[in-house]
Amino acid sequence: MKLNDVIVAEIDELVAIGEKLSRDASRSDSDLGPERIEELSAIASRSGQLIRRLYGTDSQYQQNLQRVLDTKYFTSMHSNYFNHISELVGILKGIQHDIKSGLLSDLRRLLHAEIFADFLDMSEHLFNEGYKDAAAVLLGAVLEDSLRKLADGSGVSTTTANGKPLTIDPLNVALAKKGIYGPLVQKQVTTWANLRNGNMKKQHPSKEVKKP
Repeated sequence: MKLNDVIVAEIDELVAIGEKLSRDASRSDSDLGPERIEELSAIASRSGQLIRRLYGTDSQYQQNLQRVLDTKYFTSMHSNYFNHISELVGILKGIQHDIKSGLLSDLRRLLHAEIFADFLDMSEHLFNEGYKDAAAVLLGAVLEDSLRKLADGSGVSTTTANGKPLTIDPLNVALAKKGIYGPLVQKQVTTWANLRNGNMKKQHPSKEVKKP
């Protein structure tokens, strides 16, 4: 099962459990028993874990979840006290929408592209400071790895029709063509790739055959 399928299954289950808890609480004249409290505690913990993994610790979802968790008598659930459970379900449904609409993937790609552009700016500074040879070797490795990660997360193939791994240049073209980043970043990637390639040739020059 792919990771996205696992996440979809998890959020669907959390929403289903939360909806049932909310409905049952709204119809109950007394507090729901220990088994339902266990269910609530479990989905609250799982929700927190999922939110932190998907959005980080400073997201709006995390803030909303914390506000719900801070509700007085959080584990109490009955017909006069169930709004906090419905709010939790609302948070989960927001995440469910992000995942199923593709919004979360789009946001991640934008973030990756921004981080990637920042990385290129930092690399340029390193080169300008005179650390050209060492920086070029390091840059090449990180550059190719970053491009592969961007491609994997964006549905761009990282191999040729024969199954061979794509190098920096074709990856760069494919990512720019799909709109993962713009032409300026593409141009920067080409520049850094050329610098890396030039440095490798300088360190490992081809041996010339001496004429007799």
